[in-house]
Order: sequence, then structure tokens, then C-alpha cells
Amino acid sequence: MGVNGTFPSAGAETLPSAGVLLAVDAGNSKTDVAVLSGDGAVLGTARGGGFQPPLVGVAAAVDGLAEIVARACAEAGVPAEFAHVTACLANADLPVEEAALRDEVLSRGWSRSVRVHNDTFAILRAGIDEPRGVAVVCGAGINCVGMTPDGRTARFPAIGKLSGDWGGGGGLAEEALWCAARGEDGRGEPTGLSRALPAHFGLETMYALIEALHLGRIPMERRHELAPVLFRVSAAGDPVALSLVHRLAEEVVAMSSVALGRLGLLDEPAPVLLGGSVLAARHPQLEERIRELLAARAPKAVIGFVTAPPVLGAGLLALDETAADPSAAARLREHYGA
Repeated sequence: MGVNGTFPSAGAETLPSAGVLLAVDAGNSKTDVAVLSGDGAVLGTARGGGFQPPLVGVAAAVDGLAEIVARACAEAGVPAEFAHVTACLANADLPVEEAALRDEVLSRGWSRSVRVHNDTFAILRAGIDEPRGVAVVCGAGINCVGMTPDGRTARFPAIGKLSGDWGGGGGLAEEALWCAARGEDGRGEPTGLSRALPAHFGLETMYALIEALHLGRIPMERRHELAPVLFRVSAAGDPVALSLVHRLAEEVVAMSSVALGRLGLLDEPAPVLLGGSVLAARHPQLEERIRELLAARAPKAVIGFVTAPPVLGAGLLALDETAADPSAAARLREHYGA
């Protein structure tokens, strides 16, 4: 299932073209804020914790964001009043969620001009020189977005199995635990995961690990630590672990090729950017499989990896949305070494 819409850059209504701008990249684990001048100079920055409205509620999540914005403004020596705000936010997965978050940001009085996007758009924009291409992000979860200069977008709900997603560090860990449990008790194929996963926590058997997770002796949040273990076991030649790595590659290629098709970019060179902790680690077996499958489904796609900070992408979107001179984008990229 795909969701298409209008990306608010080229082709959108005119927004303020001068004054101080606010760029926000708020992910699940951390938030970066930058206060910018209209010509792309960084006036102040601040970092804070993750942005998780599903856990704390929209108002409380934006309360946390407000504290970070206040620190960035203090560094910049300006009040929290902006010509335009671009907020790229985790958990803004559906239009109704974007609208609720935008209303809450508007209520803070920072600006009468506010745009809220899913945080994956910040990663995509950070990795390209113009708003054109596709990005797949695989960190704790998995997501994919695409955009073109005329304002079209391609995206997916990206809210887990409910919306057809598979993968991400959390999903890989769950699959690895499932395979390891069955490998140990005989219901499934034997696999080195049955030894490696409990060993990561100083345990000898999957039974012991299952008990420790179930009873809370090992917090369930620590399951994300098992994704790197999966890749190590795969690299050692374990066929079960390798099958999970290859399935992740298939998901990355499925999402990116569908997004390219929705944007009409399958038949021309277009960037496919890979980001997030799992993809940025550039595990050879995963990367090789992605390249092989993408070459078959989208032979003109050009794979790249996003290493620039996502807040750069949020800043570039703010400049796009206010029709800033191209020199402003160049100045902002120079600040972030990108």
C-alpha cells in the first residue's frame, strides 16, 4: 500500500522568503534543532532526546521539543519567533498525525508558517542536491519516501506489520529470536543464532534467554542489540541468518522500486539513498544483495548512503519552502561539511 501526495516545495504556495527559520529533525532517539538565517547561516543549534508522541502524547512530545528550541534560540540570541518552521518528525506517519502535530506546533506561537513532514524526508533531502529521489531508512524500524521537484511524493504508512512492513533493527531481532528458539528445540532448522543470541547476554541457551526476556530480567528494549549479532552470524556462513539478511534486502528493494515507479523515475537515473543504523553499517552481505536485486528491478537507480546529519535535510527543506537563493543551500551544506 502506498500513499502519494504533494510535497511542499516546488509548486506549492509562496511562503515567507526572509527572516529567521527553524529546522527540526526529531527522531525516536534524538532531536536536533537549528536556527537559520534566510541565507543559510546557522545561528544556533541544540540537541535533546527522542520524539515519541505515541508514548507521551502530542502535547507532551512538543513540550519536550519546545525546551530544545529554547536552547537553540538562546545560543542564536534570538527570540522563538520565526518566518517559517520546518519540522521533520518521527511518528508523523499518516496525514492525520502530521495535521495534529502541525496544529500543536502552531499553538506554540513560533510562526504562522509551519510545515510538518515525516523525519525520513529530512534524511532524503540531506543526501541529494535537489528534491528528487528515494530514501529507505532502516534503523529501529523501516521506512521509505520519495519526492520530485514538482512537489509529488511517494511514501508508505510505515507503522509496522499492520501496514505491511517487515524489517528494521527491531523486526530483525524478533525474527532472529524466533528462528533461534525453533532451532534450539527442534521445530526449526538448526542455526548458530541459537548459541549467539543468548551468549550476547552471557547466557548459554535460548531457553534461558526466553525466560530472562519474559520475566523482565533482561528488558525487552535490549532486543535491538541482537541485530548486529544476526549480521555477524550471517557473515560466518549461517544459512538461517543469511536468509533473514537477504529478506531485508528484498524489502529495501521492494519499497524503493515501488516508490520510484510511483514517481515515474524507474526509466531514468535517480538516486536511491540508504540510511539509518542498519543500512549505514554497510554489512557486505546486505549491501551486495540490495545492489543485485535493485539492478534487476530498477537498473537505472543510483545507490548512495546518507552520512550527513538529518537536521541538514530539515534545514534544506526550510530553504526550499521559502524559495531561498541556491547559495543559501550551499552555505548550509558547507556548515555541516556536506
